[in-house]
Amino acid sequence: QVQLVESGGGLAQAGGSLRLSCAASGRTFSSYSMGWFRQAPGKEREFVARISGNGGSTWYADSVKGRATISRDNAKNTMYLQMNSLKPEDTAVYYCAVDTRVWTTHGMTNAASYIYWGQGTQVTVSS
Repeated sequence: QVQLVESGGGLAQAGGSLRLSCAASGRTFSSYSMGWFRQAPGKEREFVARISGNGGSTWYADSVKGRATISRDNAKNTMYLQMNSLKPEDTAVYYCAVDTRVWTTHGMTNAASYIYWGQGTQVTVSS
């Protein structure tokens, strides 16, 4: 049974930092790209960042570019998202997800491209 579990969320002040983790179990995901999405109240789930299976390629949403770093440790089956210079608009539930389509990056910012999802971790940034 595949399971993704996010952790590391919480309350932070604007300008602060948080490191989110996504621990995967049930199968090995080193062949697959993984991503982070977030969803604020009343808004659609939006793409944050993505990392390729071997960690060699990364992609970021413009809203977090320069402030976020996505990484993964395949030996631990874990992915991370380091968020710096946090802003109140970063407040959302953050989800990790797996894209098993190894043949394409088309639609990488579309949540529908990801087949496995975690339950989410809340990030709240106060001004």
